[in-house]
Amino acid sequence: MKKIKVGIVGGAGYTGGELLRILINHPHTEITFVHSNSNNGNKIYEVHTDLIGETDLVFTNQLSQEIDVLFLCVGHGDAKQFLEKNPFNESIKIIDLSQDFRLKVNAKNFVYGLVELNREKIKKANYIANPGCFATAIQLALLPLAKANQLKSEIHINAITGSTGAGQSLSTSSHFSWRNNNISVYKAFSHQHLNEIGESLVQLQADFNQEIDFIPQRGDFSRGIFASIYLKSDLSQEEAIELYQDYYKNHPFTFVSSKNIDLKQVVNTNKCLLYIEKHGNKLAVFSVIDNLLKGASGQAVQNMNLLFGLEETAGLKLKAIAF
Repeated sequence: MKKIKVGIVGGAGYTGGELLRILINHPHTEITFVHSNSNNGNKIYEVHTDLIGETDLVFTNQLSQEIDVLFLCVGHGDAKQFLEKNPFNESIKIIDLSQDFRLKVNAKNFVYGLVELNREKIKKANYIANPGCFATAIQLALLPLAKANQLKSEIHINAITGSTGAGQSLSTSSHFSWRNNNISVYKAFSHQHLNEIGESLVQLQADFNQEIDFIPQRGDFSRGIFASIYLKSDLSQEEAIELYQDYYKNHPFTFVSSKNIDLKQVVNTNKCLLYIEKHGNKLAVFSVIDNLLKGASGQAVQNMNLLFGLEETAGLKLKAIAF
């Protein structure tokens, strides 16, 4: 099989690094260029030092049209500007990891790339808007309920993310001495991922109009998201579990666990694990993902696999760190 030629823009950051780690070992891809203005001329392994011995690729500030797919691993707001300044052939598929094209008002020809929601649309698409990391963890915890028209009350969410979720740019809240042994809330009730979550839920449950109370937190660990979600529900625990198992039975990366879950089960994988409990009239759903993989680069490769008719799991059979 002819290999898929890949271009990456913004390859020096966390998501770019994860994308490189996957694609260097992907059986069906060949990396044509990795674009970075700030690292032009540097070897990939001089920036992503764990890749020494894996590749001799060099960062470039030049672009090529001789590719099949372009990954945009740039900051929010930068993807749209980049494409306006650097138009690519219509035959080239684009997967954007920023938030620029996730919402319908900005989508243009982009399909929202949450596979567990839009698999068939993704297969036919040319342009993919990769979902946000918090949005992925939360949506996967709510989609089965929306599909069954079971989102009938206010939804309460507390979710904590690792420091890589903030990107590589230095700030007070990403500095080691501040972040270590610390925890904090940010963007309470106003996080930007709420909008894409709302659009997805309405896609499955047209009359959904409930409040989503989302409290995001910064954790003192490097990677992963742990989301705790609860809402009023008439479903029993057994009914809810059956609902979730049925929804995800044909999705190779999302699993309903019979035991309580923890973050290390998914770190370094493209998996999402869900655990469900019932307490009185409240249904609790816990969701864990790796924010850089299922929440970003792994999901982007999952989308690429579907775009090109590959096995959905190709290049993504990754082992969790576990301990």
